[in-house]
Amino acid sequence: MKAEPDTPAELRARALRLLARREHSCRELERKLAPHAESSEALDVLISELKTKNQLSEVRFAEERARQLSRKYGAARIRQDLKSKGVGDELVEHVSSEGDLERARAILERKYRQPAATREERAKRMRFLQSRGFSSDIIFRLLSARDAD
Repeated sequence: MKAEPDTPAELRARALRLLARREHSCRELERKLAPHAESSEALDVLISELKTKNQLSEVRFAEERARQLSRKYGAARIRQDLKSKGVGDELVEHVSSEGDLERARAILERKYRQPAATREERAKRMRFLQSRGFSSDIIFRLLSARDAD
């Protein structure tokens, strides 16, 4: 590992390599590039340049991250993850919870093949869905519908 910081061209190449692998939030990219930058000003210039050229996009990152997480998690967990990655509140709220009931149903059917037979099994499924970030309203609607079947 080299001791001196990267030149602006090397820093830009490093940023593009990271972005080629997957989308990053601005804060995430800044954190990864900070140890290699000669100054915070140089890093800010690079980040703003990448944004103006649309090579770095918070919207793209949020949509892609939400899509990846939606297979396993509910809207609350996705929002929490996006906030932890430094995505702005207005963009986090843009991530919709539409389809949460269907997503919860699919996750529950993958995990448990049969409907809950006892109260303990039902409680276990409720805790499972709650840990995945689904609202209590979604959980009650889903488990009530499954019990009615």
